[in-house]
Amino acid sequence: MLFLELTAQGLVQGSIYALVALGLTLVYGLLRILHVAHAALFTLGGYLGVMVTNATGSLALGFAVAMLVAGLAGIAMFRLCYEPMLKQPPFVALIASIGLYIAFEELFRILFGASGLSYVAPPLQEQVALFGGLQFKQAEIAVMASTAAIIGALAWLQNKTRVGVACQATVSDPQMAESFGIRLRQVRDINFFVGSALAGFAGVWVALLNNLVEPTMGSVPSYKGLAIIVLGGMGSVRGTLLAALVLGVVESFGTIYLGKLLDRNAIAFAFLIAVLMVRPQGLFSRS
Repeated sequence: MLFLELTAQGLVQGSIYALVALGLTLVYGLLRILHVAHAALFTLGGYLGVMVTNATGSLALGFAVAMLVAGLAGIAMFRLCYEPMLKQPPFVALIASIGLYIAFEELFRILFGASGLSYVAPPLQEQVALFGGLQFKQAEIAVMASTAAIIGALAWLQNKTRVGVACQATVSDPQMAESFGIRLRQVRDINFFVGSALAGFAGVWVALLNNLVEPTMGSVPSYKGLAIIVLGGMGSVRGTLLAALVLGVVESFGTIYLGKLLDRNAIAFAFLIAVLMVRPQGLFSRS
């Protein structure tokens, strides 16, 4: 029974990690940029979800606004911050991204205060009994179901549509893709919009599960997101998904068996270090 409970909780947490890390993977796969400021969009989504839901009573509208605004903010980040730096060494964009995240964190603190916001009447909190006596909040079930649906939609988008083919071509050889009529800027805009919308989507779920959103909410997910894309094999969507779920389960078991020695976040990074000592290329990539 304990094994099932820990595994289930690990999958819930891993689903959140996957939503955050997928956006990072999409950006890295396209531009080879470690997009640390992605965490600011995660926090932005959380704030918008709480405020819109509290104002209107509609969680669906909260999700829609959070995803739309986060997606547009992601495009703005690309055009204003990253696009002018594409010809510079990768570390230049990384430094700019870290600075951008810190600036957003302080902006959230100024606009919304340091104490955070909560839902007036948190939705989807009822317990649901499933097989084996396991009980979940409705929100936890919805997180796992929505993550599975998004993964399926991304796989279809990447492999079955012109946009997906254009993205893959742009990753392989941007100059050649452009010579065949692919608009690089448009493809990159779409990539940033989708990845950023996923971050906003994840932010609403985390705010709902914890009933709290605060300026520093994105700090730990940003670090773990970077760890996950390394574990999954840099730029691999499939690897990122698997690594996120594995990390969630490892953390879940670790808090029970190693909780007296390490906290949850330390367990995650200890696992990352252990894996990289054995497989420097990550868990789900070839050498």
